[in-house]
Amino acid sequence: MRLAGDIIWWVLAAYMWLIVARVIIGWLPIRWPRGVRPLVVLIYDLTEPVISPVRRIVPTIPVGSGVGLDLSPMVIIVAILFLQWLVRGIFD
Repeated sequence: MRLAGDIIWWVLAAYMWLIVARVIIGWLPIRWPRGVRPLVVLIYDLTEPVISPVRRIVPTIPVGSGVGLDLSPMVIIVAILFLQWLVRGIFD
């Protein structure tokens, strides 16, 4: 039973790092080289199904003229950390 908990915990950890990678990618205003572009698309494809619904619920905070701070990745990371804590409590 503990093995199942460990697997779930690590899958959640990996997904959290995908969210962090997506945030960092979003901050970098560069054109991605041909070799890296498929990885960037993969990260967006894996994270968009979770980020999109949360983005509709959590409002964007206006920071400046035409600029907003999207808090949905932070909400998802907090939810993942809570789920990891819950998994440890259930499976340990």
